[in-house]
Amino acid sequence: MAHTCVHWFRKGLRLHDNPALMAALRDCKELYPVFIVDPHLHNNTCVGINRWRFLVGALKDLDCSLRRLNSRLFVVRGKPEEVFPELFDRWKVTKLTYEYDTEPYSLSRDKAVTTLAKEHGVEVIYKISHTLYDTERIIEENGGKAPLTYNRMQAIVKTLGPPKRPIPAPTIEDLPDAMTPCSENHETKYEIPTLEELGQDTAALGGEKFPGGEQEALRRLDEHMKRTGWVCGFEKPQTSPNSLSPSTTVLSPYVTFGCLSARTFWWRLADVYQGKKHSNPPVSLHGQLLWREFFYTASVGIYNFNKMEGNPVCTQVDWDTNPEYLAAWREARTGFPFIDAIMTQLRQEGWIHHLARHAVACFLTRGDLWISWEEGQKVFEELLLDGDWALNAGNWQWLSASAFFHQYFRVYSPVAFGKKTDKNGDYIKKYLPLLKKFPAEYIYEPWKAPRSVQQAAGCIVGKDYPQPIVKHEVISKKNIQRMKLAYAKRSGDPAESPIKKQGIKRKAPSVVDMLKKKDRRK
Repeated sequence: MAHTCVHWFRKGLRLHDNPALMAALRDCKELYPVFIVDPHLHNNTCVGINRWRFLVGALKDLDCSLRRLNSRLFVVRGKPEEVFPELFDRWKVTKLTYEYDTEPYSLSRDKAVTTLAKEHGVEVIYKISHTLYDTERIIEENGGKAPLTYNRMQAIVKTLGPPKRPIPAPTIEDLPDAMTPCSENHETKYEIPTLEELGQDTAALGGEKFPGGEQEALRRLDEHMKRTGWVCGFEKPQTSPNSLSPSTTVLSPYVTFGCLSARTFWWRLADVYQGKKHSNPPVSLHGQLLWREFFYTASVGIYNFNKMEGNPVCTQVDWDTNPEYLAAWREARTGFPFIDAIMTQLRQEGWIHHLARHAVACFLTRGDLWISWEEGQKVFEELLLDGDWALNAGNWQWLSASAFFHQYFRVYSPVAFGKKTDKNGDYIKKYLPLLKKFPAEYIYEPWKAPRSVQQAAGCIVGKDYPQPIVKHEVISKKNIQRMKLAYAKRSGDPAESPIKKQGIKRKAPSVVDMLKKKDRRK
């Protein structure tokens, strides 16, 4: 039977290694590639202007690639459960394909759309390609539990063997009989929205350092893979959080949006490693992809993963509610130049180094301001190009020492940490030009500079630049004691200490359990 098929792009904004798209092309007479601007996911509360720009760029790139195959992208606005019945009827659809997504909202959305599809006689096929492995398989191999340590995760994937090899992008030869009906009104009816249409003020936008799209992702991947010595010697903790140009690949936004397949990245690295001495997980580039897999698996197996309350692995901490502190952190006016420079880079460019994320996350939570990691999670979701539901929640729990990492007494200094890799404060001068005339000895602590030095620098602390919001050396010691108390309460519970746990057993079937009964390996 020749199908009229919709391939639903969500993440996975690429043609390469897209098994669900290839499934759409089998026995296909008419193909409709669709992207839905979903108000639940795509709104100005949780998506900042840099993320919008990246998404729009990725959609334009995808549309160009599809047009080279004599197809195009149809961008539709609305709730998927309201949009699809209309599309099913209008286009007389018989098959729907999509890439599997593990996020709770996505699972409930896909369940609703699948029900509607069946009511309209539409066959539904989905494939796993956003992660290296089937996260459910990892949980099964761990006795029905999400592994809570990286070592345990490594042991499980070792038994599973390497990830599946990626499949190539479709070519015009893969579409011998498939065509995409296009009429003149389609150009305006299904066009990619502009930033202005999305309610964004583009006047203040800076240059685009990381353009969205599959072609840019593959170009950057090729560029990095040519640096074989750098790739083989890569160790994440040895990279700099405050270098003036990124000391890592910055491929994370492309993997987050699915412009770059994680499996393609994995196997390109494997090719470079072949026959050479190289670094290993957890610090290697393969190790970074396994960290992603670790948090994705945890997010599937742990209930309420992006919240403290009701999250069985998360230490319950009596965080403060302090809107003034939160705003100062978010708006880069804490009075600590290293912290403020990082938050400025985040807002301007949509990306900061992983160790810079460590510094500002520790500062907001257990280190200094004692504000819930959930508040930081919201800010990162809005501003990071690579804001990813599972990784964002997992890393915030880690960095606040709420789960996974429990050495709460190890606190990042908002002064000393940055000095390790940038004694002169060039990074601070770049992102906080107001401070650029301060001598190196005061650039991290301008409040300590004599008044004459401040005047010579043209910046008076307390007037032109804020005083430090807290006394780090005092408040960090107090907060360590507060964390110690939270841990003592946790260890007094009948449940195991979080330090000793190797996994969390599921108490009841999750939404993903129920959905998994379907055969997704069609």
